[in-house]
Amino acid sequence: MIKRYLFYILIICCCLPKIVSGQNETTYTLESCIQIALENNLTLESSKIREKTAKVNKRQSVLNMLPSVNGSYNAGVNNGRSIDPFTNDFINQRLTFSNANLSLNAVVFNGFRLLNTMKQQQLNAQAASMEVEQEKQNLVLSVTLAYLQVLNSQDVLELNKLRLVATNNQLKIQKDMYEEGRSNPADYTDLLGQKSQDETNILNSKIALNNAKLNLIQLLNLDETLDVNIESILLGMEKYQLTFNQVYKDALNNLATFKAGELRVKAAKKGVVVARTQYMPEISVFGGMNTNYSSVAQTFTETGTSIVETGDFVSINNQNVPVLREQKSFNANPIGYLDQFENNLNSVIGFSVRVPIFNGFRAKNNVALGKIRIEESLVALERTQLQIKNAIQQVHFDMEAAFYRYESLSKQVEAYEKSYQVNETRFNNGVSNFLAYITSKNNLENAKINLSIAKYDYILRTRVLEYYRGQVF
Repeated sequence: MIKRYLFYILIICCCLPKIVSGQNETTYTLESCIQIALENNLTLESSKIREKTAKVNKRQSVLNMLPSVNGSYNAGVNNGRSIDPFTNDFINQRLTFSNANLSLNAVVFNGFRLLNTMKQQQLNAQAASMEVEQEKQNLVLSVTLAYLQVLNSQDVLELNKLRLVATNNQLKIQKDMYEEGRSNPADYTDLLGQKSQDETNILNSKIALNNAKLNLIQLLNLDETLDVNIESILLGMEKYQLTFNQVYKDALNNLATFKAGELRVKAAKKGVVVARTQYMPEISVFGGMNTNYSSVAQTFTETGTSIVETGDFVSINNQNVPVLREQKSFNANPIGYLDQFENNLNSVIGFSVRVPIFNGFRAKNNVALGKIRIEESLVALERTQLQIKNAIQQVHFDMEAAFYRYESLSKQVEAYEKSYQVNETRFNNGVSNFLAYITSKNNLENAKINLSIAKYDYILRTRVLEYYRGQVF
């Protein structure tokens, strides 16, 4: 029983590292890679931020059409000579004051500047959205190509490993014959050299695979090691049916970069319309309410009357008689804060007309700059169209060449397989020499590697053509 337990424990200990390492490995499909890239890629995130900015500008251009309402309130203490805001008299005493203001201003007409600015910002927002879509399409293409490059590197690595397996098998046969003295010693040493070459090819293939995975991980913006698994996908080799002109026509209709360029042209044209409004008069209405408070403002209440001497005299019968007058008495009471704000309230309403007469030719130059921006956007659009047209033409030509190369290499592999089978049999039976055998072997294995490269070369170019057609993989 103890031996059985020890046996089970030994099995668990041997399998545990494999189980743990298997849990740390992640297998990525093409779809999952594309989804991760769309979530993590920083270039795409930057384009989304620019889109947010364009949307804010669009929203502000709409709000600019509303009237502006502003209020203000201030309070303070003044010492020394000043003007009483209640009586407008000069005083020379400590004064506490405050005032409040509410104003409204609305543009009635300014040559439709606000309306056209709103339309321009709407076009800019749409263009920014198209540029985000363009970045998504570019990212999907880059991830797809990087993914296929990893698959290509994996296949080349496997072919080089199979080449080494075949060399090792032949080396075992030649070693026995070499030790028994039944073969040319040079054949055995040549196979040792071939084994070293095969091992070097495997090392180079691993480096290429490592670089391909690194490129993919960078696109996905993953904090991962290079030890990730890529799921193989079925790749057909059907001949691409669309012509160059058909692909380019679809690109003009569907590719986001063209739509973004067209929207930028329309926005630039609206910019010229906005600039021309500077020649137009601006009519606006305004209104406002004001009030104030003064700490020295008082009300006076009559408390009675009294007879007082004025200091003057009149002569009656040669006697000076003082002049008297009746004088009213008052009590001074400060006016309350809210009462003053209510009593001092005043309002204003009116309209204004601003007519541009001379502004240093600013309006003329702004219109000229707007026209230049139209030319720039048109040139940028035409340059994009030309670049993509040339790219599609080149990729379509390379795609057809890759397909014909794949067909030719398929026939070559078939022929070399038959040749290798014959030469291997003749070499093992001592009928043929080592040079014929190793030449046949290398021809077959190089043809298989070239066939794999041609296959992925063709598939990569068909994916690029589908990207230009606006297709999402």
